[in-house]
Amino acid sequence: MGRMITILHGLAHPVQYQSPLIRHLVAGGVDMEVVYARGEEKYFDPEFGCEIAWDLPLREGYPSQVLPTAAEALSASDLRKFYLEHLLELFASKRPEAAWLHGWSHPFERAFWEAALRMGVPLMIRGDTNLGRVKGGLPRRLCHRLYYSWRFRRVAAFLAVGSLNKALYRSYGVPSEKIFLTPYAVDNAFFQRRIREAREERESLRDRLGLRPGSPVILFCGKLIPLKNLPAVIRALGRLSREGSLNREAPPPSLLVVGDGAERPALERLAADEIPGWVKFVGFRNQTELPALYGLCDLFVLPSTEESFGLAVNEAMNAGVPVIVSDKVGCWPDLVKAGLNGAVFEAQDVGALADVLRPFLTDTKLRSVAGAASLEIINRWSFDEDLKGLGEALDFVGKGRA
Repeated sequence: MGRMITILHGLAHPVQYQSPLIRHLVAGGVDMEVVYARGEEKYFDPEFGCEIAWDLPLREGYPSQVLPTAAEALSASDLRKFYLEHLLELFASKRPEAAWLHGWSHPFERAFWEAALRMGVPLMIRGDTNLGRVKGGLPRRLCHRLYYSWRFRRVAAFLAVGSLNKALYRSYGVPSEKIFLTPYAVDNAFFQRRIREAREERESLRDRLGLRPGSPVILFCGKLIPLKNLPAVIRALGRLSREGSLNREAPPPSLLVVGDGAERPALERLAADEIPGWVKFVGFRNQTELPALYGLCDLFVLPSTEESFGLAVNEAMNAGVPVIVSDKVGCWPDLVKAGLNGAVFEAQDVGALADVLRPFLTDTKLRSVAGAASLEIINRWSFDEDLKGLGEALDFVGKGRA
């Protein structure tokens, strides 16, 4: 990698997954400042159904600033103009050599995109969208492809978070030489350290949560909303229970549900009907609490009907456990290797989910081998690969500037 050029990085607001990555990049020598549209780290999440305040600092360890607060009554168009005015001033004063934008649909993101191009600053784009996430019928999808194929021609480099994200860029006409892998990763070191520290308290945590001694623990972690498709897991376990294919000499599995949302009452009723006594709902848990819960589980399941990537899968793999995901979870081509560290099933096919759950719930050796494979895979999908990919993109952008 040549001389590290100066970057202005645009994000709509601080994100619990992005901040550790930014700190890692800055510590690795990236000359970068972040500009946020909104800086507050406490907000009401309507899908979780509660106020969220992350218990780890999101703006420490790297240079950042927040744009002035816009009036709440502004339309999306006026909000974009508001942000554009302030961003043009910022680009003029900072004079970055490259701009890096995460996302492209929020009014702030659209304004950042326009400001970079107006100021003649090479723009790098990173997002997690894939073709499966483009909504609507064929006419709308064609319009989306035409519009973004045109917009993407003016982008200097694309930072792909995974295989499906790269496939979208390629489908929209972006040449391969402009795409650089910057994996959608979590702070592996943080999770693995915290999981090791929590192992001594594993059994006492099981007791506090009311989990049956000796029962394999399946973990679901996410918002309790329809897209996460938790009913499929409950129904698949009900099917396994009724057919009697689980080990009758061992306690039945426990499903640990971490998260909250509007669907919780209905899910609790479904669990009581399908698999009474098998499911524990523990509500929303903050970042520092999650590693112990990942370390407690024997198997992780994410059955979503829509999921751009699925960073909870990364987190679970840091605990060295098998992972089972639907084919609508965007990380599966990169992180879930069927027959090695888990399984992939067709979303909403309860029978297929039951079939892939069965061997992992009855074979402890299979869980152990697959869990070790998960840890090996995730150790190669880390912030270090992000630093490498960003460096390659900056070299490419630097040559273009020259």
